[in-house]
Amino acid sequence: MSKEPMDHVDHILTQWRNERPDLDVGPMGLLGRLHRLSTHLGREVEAVLLKHGLSSSAFDVLATLRRAGSPYRLSPGELLAMTMVSSGTMTNRIDQLEKAGLVERIHNPQDRRSVLISLTDRGFAVVEEAVGAHVENQHRLVAHLSEEERAALDGLLKRFLRNFED
Repeated sequence: MSKEPMDHVDHILTQWRNERPDLDVGPMGLLGRLHRLSTHLGREVEAVLLKHGLSSSAFDVLATLRRAGSPYRLSPGELLAMTMVSSGTMTNRIDQLEKAGLVERIHNPQDRRSVLISLTDRGFAVVEEAVGAHVENQHRLVAHLSEEERAALDGLLKRFLRNFED
């Protein structure tokens, strides 16, 4: 079995091991690779979404509404709970999407004092097209991993993430 070639993170770890042999920098390698991978993946995802006139943050809101099912509307609080942003950030995203004609604020039929955020017909069409391209792009991004490797990586990342989200 051949040894994997050195990557950028290996060079950083080598430098730290030379300069600070007293430190165990193993976790730095793992977290550094996760960070670099996240940056690369984010760029690839953003490039596809931009072709549909969306940022990843706009897509996040539209996709959350879309996957909620018909009638494709949620309260601002529900949107907030399903994403990882502050209420101010969510309000700004909703404002921008409303200006673009992709969502609208409607009175909540159960409580006229509150509003729901609803996909417009245009918003539905945009997210439908974008999510298809997004999923196709995701398949492209993991194509170099076997099904077994994907399953193993997914399991490890799920376990790692659970530590922060449970």
